[in-house]
This record gives sequence, structure tokens and C-alpha cells, in this order.
Amino acid sequence: MKVKKKKDLILTPEDAMKYEIANELGLGEKLSQVGWGGLTAEETGRIGGLITRKKRSLSQSSTITQ
Repeated sequence: MKVKKKKDLILTPEDAMKYEIANELGLGEKLSQVGWGGLTAEETGRIGGLITRKKRSLSQSSTITQ
């Protein structure tokens, strides 16, 4: 029986943020089992909304400090 090795993941900052938020929502285990395609529309929408909120706050904080 041939053992498959997982490919090394090279995460962009946006991908890292997606995984971080998924883990915060308690979806990390489900994500590791079924992948992104196995999440419901509600779950992915919640992740997308939180990413948008986080990006806005980062953008506003960088504007304030400049």
C-alpha cells in the first residue's frame, strides 16, 4: 500500500487569515476532515464576513498611524 504525503502548504497572508478565523469559529476540525468544499454556505459566509471586517480594521489602523 502506497502512503501519500501531504503537500507542503505555502500560505499567503490571506490564506493564513482564513485558517485562523476558521479555527476561531471552531471549524478547524471540520476543515481538516472535509476541506473548504465541505463547509456550508453559512460557514463560508461567516468566514468571509470576518475576513472583511478584519481587513477593514487593519486598513483603518494603518491609516491612523501614518
